[in-house]
Amino acid sequence: MGDLLLVRHGETEWSVSGQHTSWTDLPLTGHGEEQAKSLAPLLSGRTFALALTSPLTRAIRTAELAGLTGAVPDPDLHEWDYGGYEGVTTREIHRTRPDWYLWTDGVPPGPQGHPGESPAEAGARADRVLSRVGDALAEGDVVLVAHAHFLRVLAARRLGLPPGDGRLFQLATGTVSRLSTEHGRPVVAEWNVRP
Repeated sequence: MGDLLLVRHGETEWSVSGQHTSWTDLPLTGHGEEQAKSLAPLLSGRTFALALTSPLTRAIRTAELAGLTGAVPDPDLHEWDYGGYEGVTTREIHRTRPDWYLWTDGVPPGPQGHPGESPAEAGARADRVLSRVGDALAEGDVVLVAHAHFLRVLAARRLGLPPGDGRLFQLATGTVSRLSTEHGRPVVAEWNVRP
């Protein structure tokens, strides 16, 4: 059984400002590009049975700069759909909803085509990804390049936890995390690693 490597894309303007970014297709900042390049040594020397990215530019560019070749965009790897909170910071949300917490409350609907997602809906999408990568993990390592909240949900689901337990896994930009197995069961082997 191979390892599942989770790569969070490099820094964007909105990751710096703390704005929720799901479908807004922002490029990496200059620092974000440097973060992505710096990931190459953490990924080199591995042969991946499968490499997938979010379809958004920030993830695809991170994969390219990190030296991943042949990575295939997968629509299910896009970030949690923040609905009406797209582009809004948690601080701004707390002005009108002081007790709001993404991991339990989800988000309100946004514009056409962006209804927002609950933790359970993001979890169902993570389960679809994990189902698709299962055969490849039987052959070797798999790498997924995507976004913080979604990768946190995916990690929770891989470990057999509810989607909302993704809250337990802080994930910075430009990092690699590795889920492995011990005695045939998924475990966290490394988390939030920077070069």
